[in-house]
Formats: sequence, C-alpha cells, structure tokens
Amino acid sequence: MAARTTRQATTTSEQGGDATRQSLIEAGLRLFGLKGYEGASIRDIAGEARTNIASIGYHFGGKDGLRRACAEHVAATIRGIASAALAGAPPPAELTPQQARESLHDFISRAVPFILREKRVKMMMHFMLREMAAPSVAFDIVYAGVMEPTHKRLCALWAAVTGEDAQDEAVRLGVFGVIGQVFYFRFGQEIVLRRMEWKDYGEREVAMIVADVIAALDGALDRHDAGKTRGGQ
Repeated sequence: MAARTTRQATTTSEQGGDATRQSLIEAGLRLFGLKGYEGASIRDIAGEARTNIASIGYHFGGKDGLRRACAEHVAATIRGIASAALAGAPPPAELTPQQARESLHDFISRAVPFILREKRVKMMMHFMLREMAAPSVAFDIVYAGVMEPTHKRLCALWAAVTGEDAQDEAVRLGVFGVIGQVFYFRFGQEIVLRRMEWKDYGEREVAMIVADVIAALDGALDRHDAGKTRGGQ
C-alpha cells in the first residue's frame, strides 16, 4: 500500500511539473511576443503562468532556456500541422503532376483552417515576428526544425507539377509567394476582417480564403509550366 501511494504521489508530482512547464512556455510565448525577449521579465512570466520565479530555473535553467523551449514548442506544433497536412502522400518523385498538384491543394485545405482559426497560432506568430526582427538561436531552432524542411517538401511538390528543378530560385520564390498569402491572412487579420466586413474567420470565410489561395497557387503553377514549355520551344 505504501509503495502504491508513493508511486501515485510521484505520478501526481510529474503531472504537476508538466503542467507548470507548459504554462511557462505559453506565458513565455505570449510575453516574449508582446514585449520582446529583453522586455519580458522572469517575474512577469512567472506571474502570467501563476507559478514562482524559481520554477523557470528549475524547468529551463533560466530565461534563455525558456526562450529555447518556446522555439521548440513552436517548431513541434508547426511540424505537426505540416505533417498532418501532407499525411499519406507518397514522396514527390513518385507522384504524377496531377497528384502533386492535389497534394498541394490538400496541404492548403488542411493547413489554412488551423492557421487562421487556432488561437494558439496567434501567440506563436507574435513570438516568431519578434524572432525574425532580431534572429537568435530560437529563430534557428524553428527555421531548421520546420521552416526549411517544410519549404523544401513544398518545393519538391511544385517541381513535380511543373517539371522544374526544386532548387531553382523561381520555384523557391513561388512557394514563398503562396505561403506568404496564407500568413498575410493571419498577420493582417484585422485589416482583412475590416475590409471584408467580416466579424471573424468562420467556416464560410475560411473556405473562401482556401479557395482563393488554391486558385492563386494553380495560376502560379500554370504560369511556371507555360514558361517552361515556351522556353523549350
């Protein structure tokens, strides 16, 4: 009985530690995004997470370690979105042009609703905007962990549609153009909502945005394919 009670106490303690760690990461993401790394004090972060200052040192070794943990959390979350959006698709080299195009459509159809409607994304975006303005090791973690590999996968799909080299500058820029549209709808949400006279991104509004981004993607793919054809004539 005593051993069982000890195990239960240990499990409860571990769960409490995990909850505290997660609360600190969420508080760090919000305050680093709102105030910047220098502006967010460990006292503010601990207060936001409703825990004591010492817990930051215990779980992360300090403020810098928390920043890294925030970046790793962002990378893992976005990687999960990208993996789910591309789930089940064979490697780009094994796809026909039409199948590759459909994989890109599926990626947009699955990723956009999450990016536009998931509340956690807004918090992560603010954090990343700060990191992009003054890149640190946290930016390196997100870039290497998810941005670069996801972009490369999308470039490979694009190339499978058009027959171009996935490393061509035009292909890489084309993919950034499509991704940029998606993130503008998130970063510029207040502008979009006001100009469109929408109250929020509901299912109808998100469906319209998805259709618009896919149409823009298809137009870009067709232009690249047409340019390749003209160049070969």
